[in-house]
Amino acid sequence: MHRPDARYHRGSEYSESLTMSNGFTPQQASLFRSAGPYPVEAYAFVRDGLSHTAGHVHAQADDYFGMNRHVSGQELCMGLRDFAIQRYGLLARMVLECWCIHRTEDFGRMVFAMIEAELFKQQPDDSIADFASVYDFREAFDLRDIESRIGEPTPS
Repeated sequence: MHRPDARYHRGSEYSESLTMSNGFTPQQASLFRSAGPYPVEAYAFVRDGLSHTAGHVHAQADDYFGMNRHVSGQELCMGLRDFAIQRYGLLARMVLECWCIHRTEDFGRMVFAMIEAELFKQQPDDSIADFASVYDFREAFDLRDIESRIGEPTPS
């Protein structure tokens, strides 16, 4: 009888060490599981992508570190697209799909799970609806468009 690889069992030691190595507690990972099928690596990507996006959105600010670095759901989705392409190149869409991320709404579910886990802060007017249909993944991760962008300097 074939036994599934233990690394993918959510309760395994491997899963717990992966959670910890990505900077999340087991309690936070438990909240993440309630949001959907996204692995802890996907949450680490969104966390890092938020930092990347806030840096680009607020790059012109004089007091960058003292200011409110909030970004909207739409801004975050666009930033995560750019971050994925920067990090994974032509494989960006495939990597996201391996993490069960197929639509911008998936980013929203993950962000609100991270808010519930007290990793992100929510503004009063923030809503999960801000992540609805920001872009179509087939168009946003079109290979010809990505190929044309490879080697270009990142926007600042």
